[in-house]
Amino acid sequence: MTRTSPPKRRAARQPQKRKRAASASKAPQPQRVAVLLGLAVLAVVVWLVASARPATHDTATHPDGSLLNVVTNPALPEEILEREGMTISFNPQTHQPNWVSWELLASETSGSQTRKEAQFAPDPEMEATAYPSDYTNSGFDRGHMAPAGDMKWSSQAMQESFYMTNICPQAGELNRGTWNRIEEKCRQKAVADSAVIIVCGPIFEQGEAVQRIGQTGVAVPRRFFKVVLSPYTDPPTAIGFILPNGRVPGGMQTHAVSVDSVEAVTGHNFFTQLPPDTEAAVEAQCNFNRWSRVKRR
Repeated sequence: MTRTSPPKRRAARQPQKRKRAASASKAPQPQRVAVLLGLAVLAVVVWLVASARPATHDTATHPDGSLLNVVTNPALPEEILEREGMTISFNPQTHQPNWVSWELLASETSGSQTRKEAQFAPDPEMEATAYPSDYTNSGFDRGHMAPAGDMKWSSQAMQESFYMTNICPQAGELNRGTWNRIEEKCRQKAVADSAVIIVCGPIFEQGEAVQRIGQTGVAVPRRFFKVVLSPYTDPPTAIGFILPNGRVPGGMQTHAVSVDSVEAVTGHNFFTQLPPDTEAAVEAQCNFNRWSRVKRR
């Protein structure tokens, strides 16, 4: 597959050819060097400006943004919420997302916003939202799907990551252990691969008894999934994870699977906007050792 640029990265603007003034052609050699150096600096500045990502995730204006879309398991109710830094398929019956998807650029792995400036809050747009108090003394963490650590580039994105529509009940062993380590690895991959597309959420087995917490009755998942796509490497690569909501024996490597395996368990369909051959290839693979090795750019 021909390598392309990440969404929202405007193509570098090529400097227009200019007719050289007669006086310039007769300029002394040092002056010519200075002019050439100045043009080179200008070209670099133009490239940096053109490559900078706007602080918005407006997928409607970027065709590659459709990689964030997920075909949700048709058996699940959903309401789609478009946020500054993520897209959420919210389930009003479980009071948490079916899935959350977001794009993480290398430039977004650092920023001035911190989680200290945000707080957990019910989602003002959803009547079926959970409340932070639903998790109090429940034995479960308020587990971010799209992590606050990926939203440091925008104060709005940071606060919206703390809305309860982005939160699931997670055991502390998972949330503060393997789940957190995968989040850190994804940030390293974003830096190495220019950008990654991430989708994650809870897994509920049809017909299983579900524990509920809080006055809202938030359903507690027994497992979680995460899929990660690097669409701008050559060739594109992807990997999936299916993790128990508790201790994760063997860590992330033991629970790495193909994206196809995650689709089979969840009933969701990911990355449908990739060319069919590319989608088939990347979703069938599961090479944890290759995925976990991060090359410096």
